[in-house]
Amino acid sequence: MQKITIVGMGPGSESFLTMEAYKILLGSDCVHLRTEHHPIVRSLKDKGMVYKSYDDLYEKSEKFDDVYQSISDSIFELSENNEVVYAVPGNPFVAEKTVSLILERAKVDGVEVKIVHGVSFIDAIITSLHYDPVVGVSILDALALDAVEVQTNQDYLWIQVYNSTIASSLKLKLMESYEDDHLVTIIQAAGIPELERIVSKHLYEMDHELELFDHLTSVFVGRPLNHKYGMSDLVRIMKTLRSEDGCPWDREQTHESLTPYLIEEAYEVRHAVMHEDDLSLVDELGDVLLQVVFHSTIAEEDGYFELSDIMSAICEKMIRRHPHVFGDVNVKSSADVLANWQVIKDGEKSIKSISDSMESVASSLPALLRSQKVQKKASDIGFDWKDIESSFDKVTEEILELKEAIKSGNQLSIKEEMGDILLIISNIAKNLGIDAELALSDAIDKFIRRFRFVENKITSVGKLMNADVVKDMEQFWQDSKKIEKS
Repeated sequence: MQKITIVGMGPGSESFLTMEAYKILLGSDCVHLRTEHHPIVRSLKDKGMVYKSYDDLYEKSEKFDDVYQSISDSIFELSENNEVVYAVPGNPFVAEKTVSLILERAKVDGVEVKIVHGVSFIDAIITSLHYDPVVGVSILDALALDAVEVQTNQDYLWIQVYNSTIASSLKLKLMESYEDDHLVTIIQAAGIPELERIVSKHLYEMDHELELFDHLTSVFVGRPLNHKYGMSDLVRIMKTLRSEDGCPWDREQTHESLTPYLIEEAYEVRHAVMHEDDLSLVDELGDVLLQVVFHSTIAEEDGYFELSDIMSAICEKMIRRHPHVFGDVNVKSSADVLANWQVIKDGEKSIKSISDSMESVASSLPALLRSQKVQKKASDIGFDWKDIESSFDKVTEEILELKEAIKSGNQLSIKEEMGDILLIISNIAKNLGIDAELALSDAIDKFIRRFRFVENKITSVGKLMNADVVKDMEQFWQDSKKIEKS
């Protein structure tokens, strides 16, 4: 029967090597090392250990995953004829991808695998730092930065900081969450007296000393005294507010009662963007995020869904709707992207006709915005006025119909004709590439601005704003227009 023995060689010093591991490494015909770049190898070689290493694979492959897979395949191939002893640094179960691959395949193939315990480099690090991990530490791989969301309310130990390039990438990642002068601790060759170095650096200078980074380097990042809050903090705060001892108002809220606030906050974001106010934008986007967490907290209490479900749903949607990025679809322009997006979206919503797609536009949208979205769907298949002049003719026609409705005194007819005018006006805006909702909002702001000018002029001479000064108001209104255009 095939048998593979995996030996943990500890972090580097003989004092961390178990007696069982010591006997196996010196008593085997040939030990297969993942890497011979380990401090204890020279000592064991001097004592008679015979070995071969897989270091040459690191030179031949561009990706670590390819190296690990090749090593795993080789170990299984060798085990077909003889028992194989495979040795890895540290503990076989800590940051050893090759061991994971071997164990997965062994389970499928029915191969016996024996694990000989080795002290983890993590034990050496916490001993050297005099650090108790019970206070809360996350151990993360510096080679997988993209998959990590840093939370500054806990400690981190970053492993596999092999060189200054990885250190620089880690530094940039950390600077997104920590102050530039936050102190970090670089640990090199922990537990090996003749090699160990422990150096504290400000984050901004973390990667300046190249000699600190090799295959035995890790970086410890402690939580700051005044940490930046993260998503987990917001979730915790909201759950506290909704708790029995929390805020009465927050506890009373429902999905329905919160909806107006979400809409209002979205418009506040738009206001900050239009005024290029970054500080306000940060604040208003935070308010929008709060609404999302608020809704997810309510849903979690009711047992319907939670924040992780929202995150999963949007991630899946983004991947699904971007096959040109995450799949094999080719696009030539952003127009192709939008066309594919709409096809995918229609498929998700089982939309089979143009009318279906029109009805799918949310009726809760502001009317002008909904109008343009609906009319664009008709325009996409050619159902639109052939030019702007034709649209103006239609406006004139609708105004005449409104006048007739006013003469009749029929309020339903007046409302209907007024709606027709607004519909065609929004269509003209669409064909001119103008967001009718934003255009009207800007016009309202302009009206308020000009009216303030008029009011200031009237009150500055001791008059009251009423019907007695209408002529003055009209004159000042015209003045305000001239000033704005000058």
